[in-house]
Amino acid sequence: MRDTKESRLLLVLLIAIAFALITVDIRGGRNSPVDGARQAAAAAFGPIENGMSTAVDPVGNAVSAVRDSGDRHDRLAVMEKENAALKAKLGSDDRTRSRLNQLDRMLKVAGQGQYGIKGAQVIAIGAAQGFSWTITIDAGADDGIKRDMTVLNGDGLVGRVTTVGPDTATVLLANDPDFTVGTRMEAGDELGFASGQGDRPLRVELLNGKAEVKKGDRLVTFGSQADKPFVPGVPVGVVSRVDPSGGGLTRTLYVTPYVGFSKLDIVGVVVAGPKKDPRDEVLPAKPKPVPTPTVTVTVTPSADGSAPDDTDTDGQQQ
Repeated sequence: MRDTKESRLLLVLLIAIAFALITVDIRGGRNSPVDGARQAAAAAFGPIENGMSTAVDPVGNAVSAVRDSGDRHDRLAVMEKENAALKAKLGSDDRTRSRLNQLDRMLKVAGQGQYGIKGAQVIAIGAAQGFSWTITIDAGADDGIKRDMTVLNGDGLVGRVTTVGPDTATVLLANDPDFTVGTRMEAGDELGFASGQGDRPLRVELLNGKAEVKKGDRLVTFGSQADKPFVPGVPVGVVSRVDPSGGGLTRTLYVTPYVGFSKLDIVGVVVAGPKKDPRDEVLPAKPKPVPTPTVTVTVTPSADGSAPDDTDTDGQQQ
């Protein structure tokens, strides 16, 4: 439409009529004279509005869903982070409890043997020192550690110190093939030398080829002069096999060590030996024997008072 004086006049007239209809509709309330026209318009344009709503709502819902999804994702990320932190805390607590238990057992061993020890943590294993069965601990010369000191834990003999740095030291484990320690049989004076065999039991050569030894017997360290490299009385292991005597000058035993060399964590370096040999005081308590169940058979007399006959499966008397 062209912008003329007539068109402007028509626009003003239409606006005036619209305001008049609005005023009449408001004043009329439910009985408004334009109510019929409004219903007719609703009937005509309602389906179009509904169709538009159907078309537009999924888009709105999708946008809302994406927004909510982002919120849920954020909440999920927070929850996952909190879960991870909780698991890490629980794991840390479990490890702390494990270390406290190891330390408690080690201090008990040190107390029983009257050993002065310096606690340390294993920070590396053999690869750092070649192909030997060794560990590195986080204690060194600055902590009073010296070469040829005994190393133990809550189970027994771990090894001996071979190399010392300012803050760390290397320990040769008792299962290394180059490791040898003097041993003594529990409740006796049978002496021998135990050598490492890697992941196999320790090999012990008793000096007395006629010594009476059996499976389950236990050994401790015999000790060295001036307690270097070994202090006496440290638990070594349990006899798992005894080779026949064969009339030789020595007798060979195989001993399962108390210490698990593949799972070392907290260890103690003996910096002061005992004033006297603790003998067998440091050995763990022997397990109580499990009683063997016995079966008692009671013979019930027959109804006529005679002893029951032994019959075979065919009913024939034996």
